Amino acid sequence: MNTDIHQEKVVILDFGSQYTQLIARRIREQHVYCEIHAYNIGIERLKELSPKAIVLSGGPSSVYDKNAPIINADIFSLGIPILGICYGMQLIAHLMGGKVVPLETREYGRDVVYILPQEYYDDIKDKEKTEDNYKSKPQKVDIGNKSIFLAPGKLYSGLSDREKLDVWMSHGDSIIEPPEGFVITAASGYAVTASFENIDAGVYGVQFHPEVSHTPQGSEILHNFLFDVAGLHGLWTMRSFIDTEVARVKEQVGNDHVICALSGGVDSSVVAALLFRAIGENLTCIFVDNGLLKKGETERVKKVFKGHFGMDLHVVDAEDQFLSRLSGIVDPEKKRKIIGNLFIEIFEEEAAVIPGVKYLAQGTLYPDVIESVSFKGPSATIKSHHNVGGLPDVMNLILIEPLKELFKDEVRVLGNELNLPTEIIGRHPFPGPGLAVRILGEVTKKNCDLLREADVIVENEIKSADLYDEIWQAFAVLLPVKTVGVMGDERTYDNVVALRIVNSLDGMTADWVRLPYDVLARIASRIINEVKGVNRVVYDVSTKPPSTIEWE
Repeated sequence: MNTDIHQEKVVILDFGSQYTQLIARRIREQHVYCEIHAYNIGIERLKELSPKAIVLSGGPSSVYDKNAPIINADIFSLGIPILGICYGMQLIAHLMGGKVVPLETREYGRDVVYILPQEYYDDIKDKEKTEDNYKSKPQKVDIGNKSIFLAPGKLYSGLSDREKLDVWMSHGDSIIEPPEGFVITAASGYAVTASFENIDAGVYGVQFHPEVSHTPQGSEILHNFLFDVAGLHGLWTMRSFIDTEVARVKEQVGNDHVICALSGGVDSSVVAALLFRAIGENLTCIFVDNGLLKKGETERVKKVFKGHFGMDLHVVDAEDQFLSRLSGIVDPEKKRKIIGNLFIEIFEEEAAVIPGVKYLAQGTLYPDVIESVSFKGPSATIKSHHNVGGLPDVMNLILIEPLKELFKDEVRVLGNELNLPTEIIGRHPFPGPGLAVRILGEVTKKNCDLLREADVIVENEIKSADLYDEIWQAFAVLLPVKTVGVMGDERTYDNVVALRIVNSLDGMTADWVRLPYDVLARIASRIINEVKGVNRVVYDVSTKPPSTIEWE
């Protein structure tokens, strides 16, 4: 799709770094579109992508490993600006004639790097930022008991108000001899090459990770590469994305009909709002109330999509069907399969009575379509996070995935641009199988109703404390145990509810929230006093890993 917002494409070649997706997110924060590809996609494919800049990610390998991921050195002859990060920088040095050796002392964690003092950058500023002025003679700088020659770096323009920058290091090899034509622009405390550049070749490298929050000025360094070096303008915005995607969907769909499985979550809600703007009455949303949803969810979905937007919304009351199939089932995987299969059956029945249906819309996001181990090439199976996986094959519909280029945070911004209520776009993640995987043991209507009441207390108290937007996920779990309690003058033998409240960036790792004691006390007190059948509340203080966020 050759549109303005994609004309400034940056390609990230992945060498197995745990931070590769974070690099992409940081670049997109600069309003520049980027894509992640395996390092071994080949020169011809790279040319087809027509990137305006290339980033080589970090990775766990050494350039001298037997099976180290290596790229074709012809990449440096394409005339495209290149930035190497960590392993990517070492690979540049290795392929272009420099020397990389193992470090005696591995640099890992928080560190500082030294750049030239402000006066050298002021001198360039006075002469205008021409490439010739950046090629000034390197200056001798003393670092500890060693000396090293540093040159002013284009990546550090505008942030050289001090001679030391806080950074995050993670490497065991070091570049002791840059390739011919390169100058060293920063050094670590061990006088190790921390960055270099070759302005004529348009090739730059940083040994540290500018994409992580532990490098406070990392975004400015990436900005300098994207805008000062690559000459980009920042065309990638959610407003421009809407215009582009609406036009694309209109052209693709024409007068045909699209159905969308609407769960009420962020992704499916944004898909529905975007498609409604594009094709209006040619969209039908199907919402299946499976009896495993949050309290008031069906009414909320009706109010927003039928009431506010005026969409064609089919609401299916399938609570009895789901609870009947789940009767007596306690194994988590069996629960998930039963729910998924029944959802497909019901969705297929509903779609069959809608005339002229040709397309199915799903809320697939960019992380869903990136190979699970992309630096080794395409994986056999792409992990699917949406709750209608399998439907396209069953129903022979053409799949529409308007969010497949976006990260989760971008989807929330998009939802705001589409005027979705904050309660939709800002809500915490909710599992596809719903309360079924938050009820440990058999799923019954009684247990669902009990957990719904406890869960709404958790959400309300978190919101009352102005903590909801600071927390990734907060919910209640019904445990398959009962404990003795005393309420009034009577002995009780009732259920235990666990609270799971965590913070995370992407759900891959998570830490439990140190909730203020008074908030925790209010939640526990209200659940025990207001939810009949609960006499004990416990707090989950485990991290992911080793634990998962959901209990099943």
